[in-house]
Amino acid sequence: MSNTMTVRLAQRGVMTIPKQLRETYNIKYGDYLTLTDLGGVFMVSPKQSEVDIIADSIQETLIEKGETLESMLKALREVRDQHDAQV
Repeated sequence: MSNTMTVRLAQRGVMTIPKQLRETYNIKYGDYLTLTDLGGVFMVSPKQSEVDIIADSIQETLIEKGETLESMLKALREVRDQHDAQV
């Protein structure tokens, strides 16, 4: 299989991944892909980025513990105030 393929952008920014690649990497409708902009060169990876996976895991843990954005911001302000008081 060639390492370079040309695809055409359709309406609304839709790009079709060639069937050969979809079959090779078992990419199905609804799967998430990661698109990385490397300064004008786009890299598409057939998996969710590790950063996104970690962020989702942290979010789930915080939600399970009853944390909200407001409670985290409040805790951050308290730590900042403690730090400022020490300086």
